[in-house]
Amino acid sequence: MGQEVAPRTIVHVDMDAFYAAIEQRDRPEARGRPVIVGADPRGRGVVSAASYEARRFGVHSAMPIGRAFRLCPEGVFLPVDMDKYAGVSREIMAVLAGFTPLVEPLSIDEAFLDVTASRALHGDGATIARAIKAQIRASVSLPASVGVASNKFVAKVASDLRKPDGLVVVDRGGEAAFLAKLPVSRLWGVGRVTGEELESMGIRTIGQLALTPDSNLLARFGKHGSDLLALAHGLDDRPVEPGAAPKSMGAEETFERDTRDLELLRATLRGQSERVARELRAEGYAGRTVTLKLRFADFSTITRAHTDDPTQDGLGIFRRADALFGRVRLTQAVRLIGLSVSGLGPAGAGQLSLLDPDALRRERLARAVDRLAARFGETTVRPASLMGRRPRGRGETPGGQGR
Repeated sequence: MGQEVAPRTIVHVDMDAFYAAIEQRDRPEARGRPVIVGADPRGRGVVSAASYEARRFGVHSAMPIGRAFRLCPEGVFLPVDMDKYAGVSREIMAVLAGFTPLVEPLSIDEAFLDVTASRALHGDGATIARAIKAQIRASVSLPASVGVASNKFVAKVASDLRKPDGLVVVDRGGEAAFLAKLPVSRLWGVGRVTGEELESMGIRTIGQLALTPDSNLLARFGKHGSDLLALAHGLDDRPVEPGAAPKSMGAEETFERDTRDLELLRATLRGQSERVARELRAEGYAGRTVTLKLRFADFSTITRAHTDDPTQDGLGIFRRADALFGRVRLTQAVRLIGLSVSGLGPAGAGQLSLLDPDALRRERLARAVDRLAARFGETTVRPASLMGRRPRGRGETPGGQGR
């Protein structure tokens, strides 16, 4: 007989209003006040994070910053400080790694842990979750919400139900009952369109979906219908994957005024290319696909992508993005421009130089610039093409891990 596999215990840790919580921690005058982290409120960027005090005014992430200011004019508006947030994130991930090597970061402020093998040392899932929350608070003085379940999907739903500073444990065998009364929008893969289709079928809760015949869902949604049905029953067999590469890294910028200025647009892309390349090098990744994003005055948005050899070189990224930009016909002014690099994998030392005769020289130069930037700031050394004019953008969003 084969050895019986122990039931899994999966923990999902989600930091509460992460950027805003850090700013409240570091600024005593902001504690208890609505804090909104993002673009200049006089500009046209977006909200990156809102404290729970700000959310009571209707402010939320990705909201236009101008609307956030109208909703909450007395709020504390602060710029994004990614270096600080990334440093706190590293401290949190180090805490999590003390419980198990099976840690899968999803973004800067959340992660899955498989603590199945850790139970003998640290106790059951609930005990481990309480210890994680206590150690995070002791290490970085921040609250975290934690969900515990037998799989990733249920653990993630659980962590979201009692924010902030929540702890929800779903016992094995109780997954379907736990999910039953929740709206179908809680299911992965149910966006606005799928949600409307399910509602047209009379399905509003996860419990109603769980009672729907598989054949009906297959006829309406194909294989996606079967996947939704499995989730509705609380089934998810995906493993926690430690060390998984982020899906992409990118940057985007919203301009103060819609623009057709090609020089400004290309200069903005050039600067974004360098910032993304610096992030790739810092994390040890190279990417194969460069994607250009443009949002126009009427809020319509297009993306264009090009896949080639892996790169972490700012000039190489810019050349690909600029080639994509050159093929776009600007029929109206541009509101936002951005780029991202995806198809990420480890950047083997010396391997990139084999793909481009000049890459080794540029890589050495870039790493020297990285050291200067880390010590004196990102604007210490800039490409000559960016010295003539400074992009007049607002609401710049730094790169992020596919989140």
